[in-house]
Amino acid sequence: MAVVDVIVPASRPRLWQRVLVERLRACGHDVAVLHQSADPWPAAALQILRFERRLFRRRAVGLATPVEAITQVQTQRPADLRLDLTGVAPPSPAPTVRLTFDGRFSDFAAVSAVAAGRLPDLQAVLADGTVVGRAAPMIDKREATALGIEDVLARAVTLGLSVVARFDGGWTQERQKIAPATGGAGGSGFVGRYVTSALPRLGREALRRARFRHAHWRVGYRFIDGPGVAETGMLGDGWRQLPDDGTHFYADPFPYAWRQGEHLIFVEDYPHATGKAIISLVRIGADGAVRGPVEPVLEEPFHLSYPQVFDWRGDVWMLPEGSASSRLTLYRAERFPDRWVTEAVLLEGKISDATLFQQDGSWWLFATDRDGYGSTSDTMVVFRAPSPAGPWHPHRMNPIVIDRAMARPGGAFATVDGRPLLPVQDGTEGYGGGLGLSELLELDENTVRLAPPRPVSGRGDWPYPRIHTLNRAGRLEVIDGIAAVRRR
Repeated sequence: MAVVDVIVPASRPRLWQRVLVERLRACGHDVAVLHQSADPWPAAALQILRFERRLFRRRAVGLATPVEAITQVQTQRPADLRLDLTGVAPPSPAPTVRLTFDGRFSDFAAVSAVAAGRLPDLQAVLADGTVVGRAAPMIDKREATALGIEDVLARAVTLGLSVVARFDGGWTQERQKIAPATGGAGGSGFVGRYVTSALPRLGREALRRARFRHAHWRVGYRFIDGPGVAETGMLGDGWRQLPDDGTHFYADPFPYAWRQGEHLIFVEDYPHATGKAIISLVRIGADGAVRGPVEPVLEEPFHLSYPQVFDWRGDVWMLPEGSASSRLTLYRAERFPDRWVTEAVLLEGKISDATLFQQDGSWWLFATDRDGYGSTSDTMVVFRAPSPAGPWHPHRMNPIVIDRAMARPGGAFATVDGRPLLPVQDGTEGYGGGLGLSELLELDENTVRLAPPRPVSGRGDWPYPRIHTLNRAGRLEVIDGIAAVRRR
């Protein structure tokens, strides 16, 4: 494990900096803590963040909150790497990595960006400008600066951990030089930006939520003989809508070609009254008509979604998301399609939208991991196992990417002209803002490489083009889209 000097503000460091130090030690690194004088955050900004956290009833201490000084600790060995969390530490013989926030060496620059309505990116940069790590954090709640900055700082922790781990492994990934980042915190005029940008945005979201459901998804399906969405890159025509009565929604559709003349669609079934989804199925006849009512098939004490259904060793299996339980659980059909039993707990943690892929005798699992704090949609992790039942082992390059535009899977892999394509959610415009198709270029025990996603065009007759799931089984293709539904 590496010997790491972590440079933190001498007074009033932020909680995210303390969390990063603690997690580096928990990973087994020999961590020294050094103090450096740094400009504090503006008092007005801290008051605004405290106000918003009270407004949204956030009682836990936020990652942006100033905490007591982090105790200085020396080590007996010279540092292999220095991690400067102040951006102003003097030069050193050891390689020094600094984090940039929206192009500046100050974490407060991210606060300014979020208040102005921007999505700040992060970079880990050596003294010569070489980039050794990147992060494009997802912001789930963009209406509030205090909530948005939590998502950004959570990924600052993830990025710092990733950089140290990859340095320990030799920094084998591709690196690139950039223009030097600017100094300063970007705090000038913060209150003005907050009043003119953040406050109106907060008011608009409050009005929207008073009139509309926070989220309401609708499932589309069609039978198609030729190329579908994965092949053409656009939604196209011929979609039918799975009806709902407005009291609950259906999302995350996974189709299954069952018996002649009948297909099944497994969906997340979310009643607005309970706020906890179950897994249900819909029967679709050969004529495209829905046969019978929607049937609940799996319910747990926690929220379920993303019901990937697949065949293996003569049985039918389901791998739904159950991140609210902090576990990823595999189910087997005891009586297909309406009776399922727990087979194994595959992974612990907040694992979202786990998607399976089989190659050269190995099974691979692509998913996102919340990594303790922040969004569930921006940090991709990959695992490998000899079978779907495990045991699953993390890839040595985890996290593969920290990127709101391609980290979270949005459906099962599709094969087009021999190329595996992973549907990925694009959170640039918010959760459910769009879907892309990312080609898997390289996959082995040392490397995971995905191409930048090709956006799926909304052109066609589907009325809700902001989709976040795409799947196909035989002739049946399914999607979902977010709709504006008024409160009753």
